[in-house]
Amino acid sequence: MNRSPVNQTLLKSISQSVSKNPSSLQTLPNSLINPLYNLLPHTQNPNKIVGIICTNLKERKSTLLDKDMIPHLGTQQVSKILLRCQSDSLAALTFFNWVKNDLAFVPTVHDYCIMLHILAWSHNFSKTMELLSELIELNKSTPGKVSIFENLVVCTKDCSWEPVVFDMLLKAYLKAGLVRDGFITFRKMIKLGFVPKIISINFLLDGLLKLNQIDECWGVYEEMGKIGIRGNTFTFNILTHVICKSEDVDKVNKFLEKMEEEGFDPDIVTYNTLIDSYVRKGRLKDAHYLYNIMYIRRVMPDLITHTSLINGFCKEGNVREAHKLFHRMVQVRLNPDVFSYNTLICGYVNKGMMQEARALLREMVKEKVFPNDFTCLVLIEGYRKENKLISAVNLIVELKKFGILVPKNLQIDLVVVLCRVDKPFAAKSLWERILQDGKETNLQIYDELIVSFCKSDNVNEAILLKDEMFFRNIKPSLTTYRTIIGCLCRLNRTMEGELFMRDMSEFGIHPDAMICRSLISGHCKEKNINQAESLLSLFAEEFQLLYNECYNEVFKAVCEEGDINKSLEFQNRMQRFGYTPNSLSFKYAIDGLLKATA
Repeated sequence: MNRSPVNQTLLKSISQSVSKNPSSLQTLPNSLINPLYNLLPHTQNPNKIVGIICTNLKERKSTLLDKDMIPHLGTQQVSKILLRCQSDSLAALTFFNWVKNDLAFVPTVHDYCIMLHILAWSHNFSKTMELLSELIELNKSTPGKVSIFENLVVCTKDCSWEPVVFDMLLKAYLKAGLVRDGFITFRKMIKLGFVPKIISINFLLDGLLKLNQIDECWGVYEEMGKIGIRGNTFTFNILTHVICKSEDVDKVNKFLEKMEEEGFDPDIVTYNTLIDSYVRKGRLKDAHYLYNIMYIRRVMPDLITHTSLINGFCKEGNVREAHKLFHRMVQVRLNPDVFSYNTLICGYVNKGMMQEARALLREMVKEKVFPNDFTCLVLIEGYRKENKLISAVNLIVELKKFGILVPKNLQIDLVVVLCRVDKPFAAKSLWERILQDGKETNLQIYDELIVSFCKSDNVNEAILLKDEMFFRNIKPSLTTYRTIIGCLCRLNRTMEGELFMRDMSEFGIHPDAMICRSLISGHCKEKNINQAESLLSLFAEEFQLLYNECYNEVFKAVCEEGDINKSLEFQNRMQRFGYTPNSLSFKYAIDGLLKATA
């Protein structure tokens, strides 16, 4: 890092501020030095602690200080020992770690900063960065966070120092994700005349960009110009992203000219970033203009460039132009990847041009570019949108022939859709193909298929599916039985429906109101009055189901026979089970009387 003349006025101001407000993470105890200590032998005199430790460090002794003298070691002594050892970074680091680890005290920020200067001066940059990261983490988690930068500045008065330590502080902040602290450090460095390296500035710009701090990015760039720091290709590529985020794309041409003035030609990353920005903002003409400029400036558009423009044309609905660009890409020997194909396929699908999209799919497979999940999703959704669900099923079959596995969830979703638009046979066919790929125990799909078959009165197919569930160890649901029983009763096969109801108990499933109504209604319609009455009794006794609606339907059928005594006897029998006649019951009774006397 370059060193420019340090601003002495600011330096003095910072020194006074720090001295008035001494700050530390944790301090060692400051002992009151007793003058009588001088009567003790040298090795037992607390006043000689600094000299004793320095001597022991110089002689590389393992024990730095007698344990009885440790309580007399204070913050002033720690600083003095570090300063005395600054020419021997190994000794200084040994002492610093001893204080930090063996004494279980956290040194002051000031002591950390002295140690950082010593390490940087000795060019031990890896250890310097490690210690900076440690100090930042400690300072971040301590109430009353202090300025590491200002403490580093103050320490320059007392020890040898290397200005690179300030640049390293900037990097350490950014490495820790503390972009705002890094930005503040950058501003302070500039004020004091310290010039950061361009690598650090690039990291700072990238961090500010990710936080969407657009104005701060331009502020850093302006400061670079004032202090004579030249950007590099990375700088300009980051600033290209800044331009795109700022929504002010009119600055682009001026910015490109500025790059050329600085001696940097915009590269493929620069152009791709700008073209992608234009496409996202709907400025396709400007994006295409830049595409042509790339050839003039001998920057060859790559796969990303073409895919961005193809996406732009497709968004505007101009898939023909997008396909022309696709062909041009192939002509210049750029092999389209799955993303290029997907972009164009998506464009065709959005225009409802499914034949063209399908043709592109075949071309992909021919060129050994295998479709991914997104390709399958786009095409299947396209057919669903066009209400061409059978074509979607055929697509899945075709892809399987090519050895391409369509995501199971897409196939299952299509089975459900087919069921709900009354195409149960197509749904079942697709489901059987899914089962060929592995074991599947999806109760919902079986219920969807059974409901769909029963809706179209194909109850035998539904019964076969229910049997298949048994062999696959899938427990039928209430919906399974309710649907099949309802369809059988509707088709005058109520006795079969009743057998299914009795089968439910084996699975611990009890009939509900809908099953009750279906069976009673079916028996009444088929004139099985005795069977209907038997079921009413069964529902009441075994399942505690008392539905007046079902009772009235049977009562109505009894009354229609015109036998008053039989009607009264039925009513008395049902009352014992808890069925209570209501106004509708009396209406049926009166209608029966009128019929009998007619």
